[in-house]
Amino acid sequence: MKKWQEYSVTFGGIVLLFILFEVLMAQGIINNYVSGVLVLIGINIIAAASLNLATGYLGQLALGHAGFMAIGAYSAAFVMKVAKINGFQNSDGIVVGLMIVALIFAGVMAAIFGILIGIPALRLRGDYLGIVTLGFGEIIRIAIFNLDFKVMGFQFTGGARGFRGYLGYMSFEMIFWLVIIVLAILYLIIRSRHGRAILSIREDEIAAEAVGVPTTFYKIFGFATSAFFAGIAGGCLAFYQKMIDPKKFTFMYSVEIFIIVVLGGMGSLTGTIVAAIILGILNEFLHVIDQWRLVIYSALLIIMMIFRPEGLLGSKEFSLVGLIKKVMGKKSSSKSSDAQEVK
Repeated sequence: MKKWQEYSVTFGGIVLLFILFEVLMAQGIINNYVSGVLVLIGINIIAAASLNLATGYLGQLALGHAGFMAIGAYSAAFVMKVAKINGFQNSDGIVVGLMIVALIFAGVMAAIFGILIGIPALRLRGDYLGIVTLGFGEIIRIAIFNLDFKVMGFQFTGGARGFRGYLGYMSFEMIFWLVIIVLAILYLIIRSRHGRAILSIREDEIAAEAVGVPTTFYKIFGFATSAFFAGIAGGCLAFYQKMIDPKKFTFMYSVEIFIIVVLGGMGSLTGTIVAAIILGILNEFLHVIDQWRLVIYSALLIIMMIFRPEGLLGSKEFSLVGLIKKVMGKKSSSKSSDAQEVK
């Protein structure tokens, strides 16, 4: 099967899945509450997939992902607040276009901060890099929490009160296709020569540099790309919640995203999807015992580290085309064995 045929089959499966969700929502089987949970799962998939690029594929421990999401959330909200001041309303069809611009702006701002923190921090490795990125995330949160200044006549961060009063919304349909686009871009990056260079750094940085791979460039490139998509996830979260609470972007939120990556498999995008769905559903059941939620997360991680340290899918990817080939191969082999028995 040729590449374009494989991509066509995969896209066809995605369209069928989307139609299935739409039918379930039209029939009332998926209500507004469940639809909201699906939107949050989609946001977590984007955030965890972006972190997987830096941690799973690049091999750099990053624990401040919530900081990049906070930058993206406030950047996207800033664009939509300016649009509202200039007379746009949520009913205007142009708002969707403005939201796309706002998400791109959010990603660019997060990527800029990713480069600024990446240039000095990526000289470190392992736990030291994790501590630096953790500190960066906390600096961003505390700065947003304590600073309350005006930009273009309105309170930009809102301080501890949060930021609200901007345009934007996030529906299931929007997050579904945004997740598909982000995952497709990450997949193409990983499968490109740039992705192979990133993987070589994870496997052996010294050997990669010895054969001519510009390791410094690709480490910053991977870190900035990860921050870019984290900013988009933050913008989506801002649009969905219709207000930004700085207390949301704590160290524990970075840990939650990191848990999704570890649980799904460091180096597996489809593993990230599976883990985000599992933890998203689990979160809804744990609201009644919120103080025990992190204890259960920790126990889950311990069990995973003991029985399956590579994660649910490890570094493997689920492929619809591969599944079809496997099923067809089993059918053809069973037919050939039947024919041999008849003979």
